[in-house]
Amino acid sequence: MATLRLSIQDVEQDPLDDTVDIVLKHTRLTDTRTVRKQSAKKRIAITGLNPDQGGIYQVQVFPLRHHPVGQFATVSEDAIANATFVCPVLANRVTGIQAPDFAALPQDLQSVLAASNAAEGFGNRTGQQLWDALDSPRKAGLLNIYFKMKHTVFGSGADVFSFVTDFTRFRGDRFFANIKKELRDETKNSQASGLFHEVDDSLHTPPPGFKLVDSYKTPDHFGNLQLTFMSNPATLQFRVDADIDDAQGIGHIFQVLDHLVTGGDTNPYDIHEILVFSQKIDPDYTLIV
Repeated sequence: MATLRLSIQDVEQDPLDDTVDIVLKHTRLTDTRTVRKQSAKKRIAITGLNPDQGGIYQVQVFPLRHHPVGQFATVSEDAIANATFVCPVLANRVTGIQAPDFAALPQDLQSVLAASNAAEGFGNRTGQQLWDALDSPRKAGLLNIYFKMKHTVFGSGADVFSFVTDFTRFRGDRFFANIKKELRDETKNSQASGLFHEVDDSLHTPPPGFKLVDSYKTPDHFGNLQLTFMSNPATLQFRVDADIDDAQGIGHIFQVLDHLVTGGDTNPYDIHEILVFSQKIDPDYTLIV
């Protein structure tokens, strides 16, 4: 008989701090195994598996606080097979985030927050008062986009965030900000190097007084940075709607079981998991589950 040894990890590839149920189904034989309430902090060995008819099992892992995932594993007679599963956090189990205090934020982010005296819904709060007033989803979304922007660098050596002057609106899945007009020039020109490519902007709604100009996205398979530009014809001011699109990446990257992936607005906690695992970008906050 055969043995399958499972390593179940979080997005930082540490042992998963959760309890899991595991279901194994042989793809050709009527051999189904269920293992319940196992700690994922250590590797889990499942013995007595049947290596006949190719020995291929469909393996599904069901944690309590993380997405269930599945993949196929092949076992051989009198051998130990190894399989690794990575389980992202279930966004609806997140109760908040542990984020840096204002004084610990990167200096350029502090400076833009300090200059943001007209952010929608936040009165005239700026700097630390504005940061402290943001709820967990908005803080998470802002940090996701900020660090993705810092890792997106033009040929000139300038990163995307260096062109942001002040924030005008925060949402968990995006922010709106006034920008230096050179950002659009840099973005448009970067198509030649493949850093951005132009995409449809019809799903974006400009704020009053502004009109859509165009929209660009990075070519990442998942977790794309999208910049949608708007201009005010009266003031010649440029504004950007910046967001990160998961393109259902939470399902594809981690092989999340299909029927448990839902649609709707992009969740900043899902983006956190994609950035950390797929792009090795640390948004500098921890999810509390």
